[in-house]
Amino acid sequence: MNRIQKGNIAGLSAILLWATLALFTVFTQKIPPFQLTFMAFSVAFMIGLGLWIKEGKGIMIHLRLPWKVWLVGIYGLFGYHFFYFLALKSAPALEANLINYLWPLLIVLLSSFLPHEKLRWFHIVGALLGFMGALALLGFGKEIAFASQYTHGYMYALLCAFIWSSYSVLSRYFGSIPTLSVGGFCGASALLSLCAHLVFEQTYMPTLEECIAAIGLGLGPVGVAFFVWDYGMKQGDIKLIGSLSYATPLLSTLLLVLFGRSAPNSAIWLACALIVLGSILSSLPFFNGLLSKISTRNRPL
Repeated sequence: MNRIQKGNIAGLSAILLWATLALFTVFTQKIPPFQLTFMAFSVAFMIGLGLWIKEGKGIMIHLRLPWKVWLVGIYGLFGYHFFYFLALKSAPALEANLINYLWPLLIVLLSSFLPHEKLRWFHIVGALLGFMGALALLGFGKEIAFASQYTHGYMYALLCAFIWSSYSVLSRYFGSIPTLSVGGFCGASALLSLCAHLVFEQTYMPTLEECIAAIGLGLGPVGVAFFVWDYGMKQGDIKLIGSLSYATPLLSTLLLVLFGRSAPNSAIWLACALIVLGSILSSLPFFNGLLSKISTRNRPL
């Protein structure tokens, strides 16, 4: 298995982990957003700390990073969550989430600015089909109306999409920085989330079930997912992973249905068809290469 294939598997792992975000969040509804982010990022930092100790190179080597790396890491992890919560507080959740889910499409488009990366028509069409799938899934049976009084909320959601997509693409420029350094970004984001919580929210004492769900968030979608995503962005096919990211809301909805937290509807199957079709289109080079290898093997000597 080559470097790109390993990166693609890492990116797909992050997408699968993010699919559990809504399910875990359902069980933590009473915990204020920034308090929950602080709790989850603290668990993620502990994961990073454990990996640093296991590696045996010491802790400080992962903290002595160029200021640009720290800036980009905190910008991506904390910046995204900060503006996401502001968006949900300032605009209806449906419209805010639809705008937020522009980030996979933006990853595909922004990746064209990277060295040795070419943007082809099937990348764009595949990402657009994925966005249409997210639109069908999130907007099914609901009236989507962008009202002027929520302009600030929409801008925050757009900032979310841009922050996460630009952070993901910028990670490619820091390929020499070890992925384990993400643990430091999680620690810094935990401290900033605590500050935001103390400024904007009232502290809530969670139940045992809510604490377990918060730990689950830190172990999965707000923990390990950031480590494998960083590796995927640095080593994998960034356009393919960006397009595949539209599977996140679909898998998240399927999990909610499976656990009885949401009712199934026809929009799920339409979204599934669009997202799968978009993913196949974005993977055309992979399928072409696979067919070429098969035909070469079957060619008579």
